Amino acid sequence: MLDTHLDQLKALADPGRAEQMAAYHKQTRQVLGVPNPATNDLTKSWRQSLSLAARADLARALWDTDIFEARIAAAKLLTQARIKEDAPVWELLQAWVPEFDSWAIADHACSAIAKRLQADPARLDTVEAWTQSDRMWTRRAALVATLPWAKMNNLKPADQERRERILGWAASYVPDRDWFIQKAIGWWLRDLSKHDAARTAAFLAEHGPGMKAFARKEAAKYLKNA
Repeated sequence: MLDTHLDQLKALADPGRAEQMAAYHKQTRQVLGVPNPATNDLTKSWRQSLSLAARADLARALWDTDIFEARIAAAKLLTQARIKEDAPVWELLQAWVPEFDSWAIADHACSAIAKRLQADPARLDTVEAWTQSDRMWTRRAALVATLPWAKMNNLKPADQERRERILGWAASYVPDRDWFIQKAIGWWLRDLSKHDAARTAAFLAEHGPGMKAFARKEAAKYLKNA
């Protein structure tokens, strides 16, 4: 099954884009040069034609090729809100986290992870352990995968508690000088500011002085009088 689907992905490649994409994404792995919209359309057709078990098997196989677009396609295959009996998908997504080494691949995988967290918020206990990882990409994933809680309106008490929990993780990251970590903090707060400007302003008042300037600017992008 892998060969057939991988051939379909490779057929969408624009070799003239491959070198440019590899440079932009700082990739040492193989890059085919497939535009993201094309990958999205292809994986959508796969999701419609394959069973969940087949999709999980294909996603695992695509990921294991270590081809840039194949890993993105693997994540897209599993990005779905409603998945009945999703424990195997959750386990597979968790297995990928220690291999994150590129923001594009990580962000697509985190989109899939976010759906599974929303399906079962108790899984935040697992994600909290990521915040203590010695790998930057794993720590970053804890914020990127929990972005849905930054975007919620009219939160129920349980989701309010979860939001505060995640903001606690963000606060613990403030002393980390890594650009990607600081960017993730700013991203989370920027999205939060569209739904709870007061909470964002309070976070910045307390922790903003410890953030890098670009991250503070990102966080305050949509705040009035920021």
